[in-house]
Amino acid sequence: MYFQYGSVETDYLKQKDKVFGEIIDQIGHIDRETDSDLFSSIVHHIIGQQISTKAQATIWQRMRDALGVVDAEHILEAGEDKLQSLGISYRKAGYITDLAAKVQGGQFDLCGIWEKSDEEAIRELSSLKGIGVWTAEMILLFCMQRPDIFSYDDLAIQRGLRMVYHHRKINKKLFEKYRRRFSPYCSVASLYLWAVSGGAVSGMKDYAPKAKK
Repeated sequence: MYFQYGSVETDYLKQKDKVFGEIIDQIGHIDRETDSDLFSSIVHHIIGQQISTKAQATIWQRMRDALGVVDAEHILEAGEDKLQSLGISYRKAGYITDLAAKVQGGQFDLCGIWEKSDEEAIRELSSLKGIGVWTAEMILLFCMQRPDIFSYDDLAIQRGLRMVYHHRKINKKLFEKYRRRFSPYCSVASLYLWAVSGGAVSGMKDYAPKAKK
């Protein structure tokens, strides 16, 4: 499954910002995979912290092969030692089993998160061990498909903004200006800024000052 968007969102962004509209036209439609299962999405994000995308994919596949289903019951059955044997660090194994225990014990309501506002959902998710605000925002975007997520803590989004608008630095005030401009479709804007940051538009450069040697 991919993040769902179409002409309603892109037409709105084009109308709000001509420069950004040209970027959308150059790149075209972006397919970004999503995971609609909230529990497995949280686990997947915990695994991926501070390791490469390739390493995350390898460990995630090992976990799915070993457990069959990535849910609270199977995680608790496996235990921390089993998780570590799959290549998950001691600390992350603890975070994952803590999540599973809270879900199974009813201290964390997975279903209830879907009913909450973005701010409330981010607050609840980031109260979990191993989940910070940025990770919670990514879960809202790539699992819950919330339409208006724009993460100041995401360095690639800041880089994309510098590249598109020729800024040397993105501070909080400037970032909020773009948030207001792109809202209520910040999530789609994020997809395009990630693509720009990754080199999707040839000839674009990062205007950040070069670090002094």
